[in-house]
Amino acid sequence: MEEIIYNELKENEIDTELFSSFNRHQDVKKCWRKEDGKWILKDIAFVEHWGAEEYEYLVRCLKNTIKTGGTVFGAFKNNSLVGFASIESGFFGTHNEYLELSCIHTSYESRGLGVGKKLFSLICKKAKDMGAKKLYISAHSSEESQAFYKAMGCIEAEEYNSKSVEKEPCDCQLEFRLD
Repeated sequence: MEEIIYNELKENEIDTELFSSFNRHQDVKKCWRKEDGKWILKDIAFVEHWGAEEYEYLVRCLKNTIKTGGTVFGAFKNNSLVGFASIESGFFGTHNEYLELSCIHTSYESRGLGVGKKLFSLICKKAKDMGAKKLYISAHSSEESQAFYKAMGCIEAEEYNSKSVEKEPCDCQLEFRLD
């Protein structure tokens, strides 16, 4: 089995070519929705598959993350990107204790190998080093995505970030305590 190498990426390493073999595909069957204060798993099916337009937007976002003091990690297998995660630098919340995990994705063929778990661990260490008490995640509401975050120990956020809710109203707003 080939070793997976994890690196903190520099701005000049992030371009569309980096994602040439990355497969952001998800066949969603069920999603979590909050109704009357309770979380319900609903039959909501769709396929999410990123194309050139999504990767171009992603490259701009990740470059901006680094420009503004955040961090991007990449996971590589045979010099091909198989996972990535990013953390933003701006603190928020009533006590300014949150930093946002803005992205975490594993290429379709590399799921189940611990890539996401390792990236999450690297992000948590970085957030703690930056002085955060909690990691904030506006997370995809699919059953599989939520199972991952629950396995990592994430819980529903005590405070919701209104910008995140506005941007992705169907996401689940989560947090992870770094202490």
